[in-house]
Amino acid sequence: MADHQESTVTLPSDPASVSAARRYVAGVLTEWGLASDGETADTIRLIVSELATNAVQHTFGQSPTFTVDMRLECDEQLHIGVTDSHPRWPKRLPAAVQQDNGRGMVIIRWLAAECGGRLSVTPTPEGGKTVWIALPWTAPVQS
Repeated sequence: MADHQESTVTLPSDPASVSAARRYVAGVLTEWGLASDGETADTIRLIVSELATNAVQHTFGQSPTFTVDMRLECDEQLHIGVTDSHPRWPKRLPAAVQQDNGRGMVIIRWLAAECGGRLSVTPTPEGGKTVWIALPWTAPVQS
């Protein structure tokens, strides 16, 4: 496998795009050698669903699209970022028992940590942000 692989897709900020983002990421991961029926693939699909849902729901119509960037470095580290153009960054909110929403970032952070990874947020030059996860790559190296 190459030292560095990348893949990107830009989708409309529409609820239907959440499943499209999930399918896109799953397809790329399979191309890069990750078994589609494993626990790691399931975790990554859930994380991408949460990130894409946040990009659609919390931009309040101010981000007409969102972009999913994937990067695999040296068969060791997988980075997935979801970028939108809304200037507000995610906030860590206390998740009260009665809340119907507001737990997405908590879930993402916990899932990433459980896989030995981390979550970060970086600004874009246009004034938006990218929410990144970085995870150790667990697929066997293909020769």
